[in-house]
Amino acid sequence: MERDGLEALLDTAGIDSRRLRHALMLVCDTQWWTLANLVRQSATSRRSIEALLREVELERDGDRFRVPLAHTPDYQDLFAVSEPPADPVAHLLPHYEHVLKRMRELIANAPAARQALDHVSATPETVVRRALLLGARFWLRGARVLCVGDHDLTSLALRLTHPEAEVTVVDIDERILAYIDAQDLGVTTRWADLRLGLPSSVRDHDLAITDPPYTPEGVGLFTARAVEGLKDEGRVLLAYGASERTPMLALKVQNALSDLNLAHEAVYPDFNRYFGAEAIGSAADLYILRPTSKTRPAVAARVERYSTAIYTHGPQSIESGAVASPDRPAAFDADLLVGDWPKQLSQPRVKLTTWLAKPHATAPSKVAIAVPSGLEAALPRLLLATRAAHVRVHLAAPPRSLPPLSAVYEITADGAVLDAVRLPPPADEEGRVLRRILDNGHGKLANTWREGLIAVAQSRGVALTKNDARALIRQAAPWAETGTVLEMPLHRLESLASEVAGTVAALPR
Repeated sequence: MERDGLEALLDTAGIDSRRLRHALMLVCDTQWWTLANLVRQSATSRRSIEALLREVELERDGDRFRVPLAHTPDYQDLFAVSEPPADPVAHLLPHYEHVLKRMRELIANAPAARQALDHVSATPETVVRRALLLGARFWLRGARVLCVGDHDLTSLALRLTHPEAEVTVVDIDERILAYIDAQDLGVTTRWADLRLGLPSSVRDHDLAITDPPYTPEGVGLFTARAVEGLKDEGRVLLAYGASERTPMLALKVQNALSDLNLAHEAVYPDFNRYFGAEAIGSAADLYILRPTSKTRPAVAARVERYSTAIYTHGPQSIESGAVASPDRPAAFDADLLVGDWPKQLSQPRVKLTTWLAKPHATAPSKVAIAVPSGLEAALPRLLLATRAAHVRVHLAAPPRSLPPLSAVYEITADGAVLDAVRLPPPADEEGRVLRRILDNGHGKLANTWREGLIAVAQSRGVALTKNDARALIRQAAPWAETGTVLEMPLHRLESLASEVAGTVAALPR
């Protein structure tokens, strides 16, 4: 059998031919393979696997293939007979078959991946192994773990394997947050666009885990936000992968990590496997990073420099750079400009990040907000961050739907310009409590809710203690005990009216 081309391919790969030799051994083991499965199992890029397959004799069955058994001996001297680097938790996986079965179901039923957010689903085995590795390396009883983005549902695997750990998720995707909450596994969810900041309630965690967009900007931003959510002695677990063909891209990402002055405690090669991402071998390494005394100053200096373009697809991609750039607050005499506006405008202005982080020092009546392309998910929070009577929002494109804030605003849209006019205070008790909560977007939701219930009780001539009010809230909405309105997922805010009504109805008369 002619194998000059195969030997030339392996010789050219040199020491890195080990991946190809392992893939060759797999395709010769008599079982049928698909291209995606072989890429994922060998953790080798699709281009490299395709080059290998062109040089070997194959039999095919639809999209499946294998080397015929009669030809297997022709290649045996080229095999990499030893296995890839040992999986540090492979020996634990058989003890968690029940968790693995549950995670297969959860991942199969999860919201579809969004290409614009660079979603690629990790395999169920991967997310369970992540959870097991955390438990094997760190003491998790009483530990607080932060998932910085969680399309992979690592948070659920953590709660299933280590229910003694406290797990929080921050994510921009409302669907993922709603899905995680629907499983009722005790995970705390918070909405965040990490380009605009980390929620104030998401701090002082022992561990943070993130599988960010695989651009230098995406890895740098997600890792920086993970550090912000940690205690000083915490750790960041980072999934990142690059093709064996693109070492310069890997170098750029590692330079972004180096800029944050993080110590590398460990790197587990090809630990993470994916459904897709075949350009990088459907695999990614797992880094364990430890902040140093120089990390927080580096994060503070760099975190707001990251561009809003951090993804590889869509309007937020590093290639697009599209932003909304209104020429002026057209026919609208704004007291305050929020976001990126032309320098010639004379009104006071504030950054989007500052607008969401804390109440503005003044009480503007009219506000104009410029929202860049790709940041539209923040729109409900941008509107709830003020008590202004009129807010005009300039978007990069007409909105697909209006924000669900009918308890606060009358909202209309004219093309890419959205007007939100504040409604008068409601007269009914439930409406007054709800409005009090939504009018205090930066305040702790449970505290504002508590004060609203006490005010209603007083209007009825009834005494209600703070502890009694807290108990009513805890029973109706345990998720509301920490966090602000601006941090809550939309499905929580949408259910708030009925939960507030329940607590008002429970007040004595």
